[in-house]
Amino acid sequence: MTQTDLGETPVAPEPDGWEWAVVEVFGHRRHAGRTREEERFGAKLLRIDIPSKGDAATNGWETIYYGGSSIFSFSLSDEETCKRINKPYEPPARLSLPALAVSEANEDDDY
Repeated sequence: MTQTDLGETPVAPEPDGWEWAVVEVFGHRRHAGRTREEERFGAKLLRIDIPSKGDAATNGWETIYYGGSSIFSFSLSDEETCKRINKPYEPPARLSLPALAVSEANEDDDY
């Protein structure tokens, strides 16, 4: 493949037809996962498989289908970016300071 004018290398689909992408639907919902076009019920649909909790190997996939007219934006991406987008929220409590030990707390109490 050749590079584009912007210096970026185009993303090639995987051998089984999957492409990693970020999809916006109606401009309100955003999904990141592997995508491909499938025909269901006599119509072409976008299938997006979203890795659950950022890790499909452990938690599986969530599959959603959308009709072409409902797609607001379709941006090709890579696997790592899609997994990072789907990573669960980590509360800021993990960054808090540890609690003082009882002996340290008593030393500061000079009444």
